[in-house]
Amino acid sequence: MAQPEFDDAKHSSGALVASEEGESLTSKLPRREGWWRPLFLFQGSWITPQVLNSAMLVQAQFKPRADDIILATYPKSGTTWLKALSFVLANRSRHTVTGDKHPLLFQHPHDLVPTLEVPDRALRPVAELEARPSPRLLCTHLPHAFLPSGTSSLRCRIVYLCREPKDVLVSLWHYVNKMRPDFFIEFDRAFELFVQGISFYGPIWDHYLGYWKQSVTDPDRVLFLKYHEMMADPTKHVKMLAEFLGVPFTREEESANVPEEVVKLCSFDHLKGLPVNSVGRSDRIGGLPMDNSSYFRSAKVGDWRNHLTEEMANKLDCVIEEKLKGSGLIF
Repeated sequence: MAQPEFDDAKHSSGALVASEEGESLTSKLPRREGWWRPLFLFQGSWITPQVLNSAMLVQAQFKPRADDIILATYPKSGTTWLKALSFVLANRSRHTVTGDKHPLLFQHPHDLVPTLEVPDRALRPVAELEARPSPRLLCTHLPHAFLPSGTSSLRCRIVYLCREPKDVLVSLWHYVNKMRPDFFIEFDRAFELFVQGISFYGPIWDHYLGYWKQSVTDPDRVLFLKYHEMMADPTKHVKMLAEFLGVPFTREEESANVPEEVVKLCSFDHLKGLPVNSVGRSDRIGGLPMDNSSYFRSAKVGDWRNHLTEEMANKLDCVIEEKLKGSGLIF
């Protein structure tokens, strides 16, 4: 497939304008520190200035296609697993699931599915996404309201994976404390901010509700999945995901246990043990190299019990229940 041409000068100019607009915006936005230095409240969500600039570039320059598939998650909600599963399912006609040369064996899941918003998007033009052949498999942490308008009008399919908020808090806390050697946030402080709705892309309940409401009104376009349910019956959900992606399993594949092989290939223990995921460092965030193993701490449901007191758990549960009341979304 021929690679589309794009004007470096044009996109550099666009990035500069977005950066200047972002700097102008942040000077007027509410600001908080704690989870990061700093977070700004933009259109109801707490994000870093780098993500704000990146989101503005994506909204201005990204050109959705009708057959795009967007994997959306709140940070630390099973993103790595969803990327692995979706890549394997969407590409199994080219890469045999049981083959010893499958890309997932040699490439980190986050390198196989590009993210729409990245802190260094100004250095990596949005046009690089244009070079990817259709159907494109993309990922984002952006709230639904932040997605480029064309994703709705063109009816791009969205897969949203959410996780029990208490487990998200614990996973996010561990991850953030690995991101920078000069940064550390105490768990009690992280908990209080999280309960207030102040965290990356937070409040978490608003992030969930944005996609949940879309899945209720338009289930053919938005597939809403829950992490704990997928963990309880991964084969069932892999079949559901394959159907939604437009690549359902054939009778022959089911007879050959291909769905089960997909689950095995993408399992936490298998991915964590691969050299590409267990050794080395990579800069996927933009200026913040991290160990590849940082994405594979624990996939356990209920790990929050090792970190939260009963009082803390009840407090967060009550907040989540109140914020989700009447929506039909429960945990």
